[in-house]
Amino acid sequence: MSDNKTAEELLPILQQTFEKYPSHAGFPAAMVKVSEQKLYLFENNKLIEEYAVSTSRHGVGQIEGSNMTPLGVHCVQEKIGAKAKCGEIFLSREPTHTMAAIENNAVNTEEECITSRILWLSGMEEGINKGKNAAGECVDSYDRFIYIHGTHEEGLIGQVASIGCVRMKNSDVIDVFNRLEVSSIVIILS
Repeated sequence: MSDNKTAEELLPILQQTFEKYPSHAGFPAAMVKVSEQKLYLFENNKLIEEYAVSTSRHGVGQIEGSNMTPLGVHCVQEKIGAKAKCGEIFLSREPTHTMAAIENNAVNTEEECITSRILWLSGMEEGINKGKNAAGECVDSYDRFIYIHGTHEEGLIGQVASIGCVRMKNSDVIDVFNRLEVSSIVIILS
């Protein structure tokens, strides 16, 4: 559980977001702080849990093909894999019935395994993380396949390691998957 200072810092941001997107206000929500490599989970306007994550090793950015983690307000568009086993590998969002070899050391295996659960995010800010930007470049998080998902590289959780998505330990992503709903707000901050 996080300290009160973190809750005091993040809760006003979440409340402002709920005011802007009232149809999403009744759901649990999450905030990812890239600078801390943490995901904070909120229910009923209270911070209830925090988890270590890994965002992109290429930094933050919105443009398709950048392999960066997009900033801004998102929502959970799809939840995939509710019946998958912990550590099961997904390919094209389909469970493969193959279990990942979990790497607990801080080792980059040069593989990008998506495991256990997928929370597929959709950007909510036109021109920032939805649709195209002013230059006509795709910045759409949903079209970029930006997920919160499990990984086989659990030893890298807590440091930048992904190619755009928000990675979590498998048990943690299952917990978050079970708490967030389709339409839950996910805010990604630098």
